[in-house]
Amino acid sequence: MIVGQPIPFQARTKLRIPLASANVQAGFPSPAEDHMENSLDLNEHLVSNPAATFFVRVQGNSMRDAGIQGGDILVVDRSITPGNGQIVIAMLDGDFTVKRLRKKGKRVFLEAENAEFTPIEISENQELTVWGVVTFVIHPAR
Repeated sequence: MIVGQPIPFQARTKLRIPLASANVQAGFPSPAEDHMENSLDLNEHLVSNPAATFFVRVQGNSMRDAGIQGGDILVVDRSITPGNGQIVIAMLDGDFTVKRLRKKGKRVFLEAENAEFTPIEISENQELTVWGVVTFVIHPAR
């Protein structure tokens, strides 16, 4: 799975969207409330460090079992130190990719979340740069 070129976050304006005061039931419906109590700005919820945040659009399906599909937009924070098991944006030999970072002793792997793809073990002949940690996935309802 590859990702497009990073797009830096720029808070141009605040966009406050109405927020319903009631929770939405995923099971049986509950009585509806006809009023909006608060509003929210998605920037405040999705971006904790604006100077270190960027967005990328996903191509491919190697991360589908992690809930990441082609066409999704990933929110990525470069200020987070990447840890074992986190989903990261990495540049491997000059190409951007999104994978799960896995460390096993001194060995490092980039793992897909799709059984059709084998893990990539990083050799000393390869150049790996982890650009940041994926903090949110934005995708349309399917």
